[in-house]
Amino acid sequence: MNEQTTTPQKENNSRKGLNKQDTLVLKIILIAFLIALSFIPMSMIRGLISEREQTANEAAKEVQQKWSGSQTLVGPVLTIPYKYQDEKGENQNGYINYLPENLNISGDINTQELKRGLYEIVVYNSTLELKGTFSIKDLIGNAIPINNLLFEQTTLNIGLSDLRGINEQATLEWNGQKINFTPGVDSHSIVSSGISTKITPQQLLTNDSVVHFIVKLKLKGSESMQFAPLGKTTRIQLTSNCKTPSFTGAFLPSEREVSNDGFSSQWEILEFNRNYSQIIKGTHRQINTPDGYTMHNSGLRYASEAIAQSSFGVNLLFPVDQYQKSMRSAKYAFLIIILTFVVSFFVEIFQKKNIHPVQYLLIGLALCLFYTLLVSTSEHIGFTPAYIISALMTTSLITFYMIGILKIKKTAFTIGGLLACLYAYIFFLIQLETYALLVGSIGLFVILAIIMYFSQKINWYNN
Repeated sequence: MNEQTTTPQKENNSRKGLNKQDTLVLKIILIAFLIALSFIPMSMIRGLISEREQTANEAAKEVQQKWSGSQTLVGPVLTIPYKYQDEKGENQNGYINYLPENLNISGDINTQELKRGLYEIVVYNSTLELKGTFSIKDLIGNAIPINNLLFEQTTLNIGLSDLRGINEQATLEWNGQKINFTPGVDSHSIVSSGISTKITPQQLLTNDSVVHFIVKLKLKGSESMQFAPLGKTTRIQLTSNCKTPSFTGAFLPSEREVSNDGFSSQWEILEFNRNYSQIIKGTHRQINTPDGYTMHNSGLRYASEAIAQSSFGVNLLFPVDQYQKSMRSAKYAFLIIILTFVVSFFVEIFQKKNIHPVQYLLIGLALCLFYTLLVSTSEHIGFTPAYIISALMTTSLITFYMIGILKIKKTAFTIGGLLACLYAYIFFLIQLETYALLVGSIGLFVILAIIMYFSQKINWYNN
């Protein structure tokens, strides 16, 4: 009888242990499902961040279209036609684009912020002075026979990417003589948009072999200002009240200084630093096609591409990067959600408390809501204060919710403290650039090691 009684008891205990084990496995599977389910609202939040960023970009473009876009200054360039005979002995037209011997540009860029709804767009007013010389001796001696040059059709061209940015009449002093510019450029110049003026043979062919020029411009623009190094020696000096410049293009400044009052920068580029010469020759040859049309083949196009590749300057940034930072923080959402769920699960095991799957779901939604709070608040007060406020709100909500669930304040505040540390860690990662991957990898390794340590304390088979 004793043996018969003992056997059913052992079977019942075994069945009871199996049921507990099955319950634990089922809970783990359910938590994993809820974690995966929480990624659905997170994908929607990422879409929201991208949409808001696109709206901000569209607002910036709209303001730029009405104000003026990015400015690229190319010039001044002398464009002189000439005649020559091709291999068939036929008369053809060619064009010389002659670049300055020396080009010194100095300017001041005054930035200001325009608002379009919630969004702030950086625009600027600039005052530029271009000084330099043309060596007529080099032009006549090395390029084309002087009798083939059509000096009476010479034009001086300055390339500007957006003519809406011209604030006042541009002025030119050519060997001390004042000359007015007209809109548009020579169709055979290396620049496609800008201003130009006629230069007479008397103004060009002086007794002195060097011609001096001074050009004064007042330009509006937005986002950036770029220059092309057309002189044999090009020197550029800029000052601005912009506190967050980003120097871009083919050349970086030889000297720069950035402070709370703005920045100053200097460039010096030699002709050997670029991939085009001082005298750029191009042809304007008409070629008959089978369709009866004519097409123009000019070597100037390749020079224009080389000049565009050699341009450099400064982006005038405004520290409105909340969307990029919000998107970066959203990429770490999986880490926060997983760790919060894992900590909650461990609390269930160690404290012998039960957390319902619906309660896990609500915690996950609260974690997701953090990012909508972050995006919406950062549009008004900036990313850093928005992050702090959103993190405090989310951490407080989950902490007090855990107090209601667990009825143990110490444990709930511990979970809240861990969540706050996690948000602080993510914020620290977002600020890093060079070492973000290294610090992130080390941090994840430490977090995984802590989880593995506490997982050893769980009897996965007898609970």
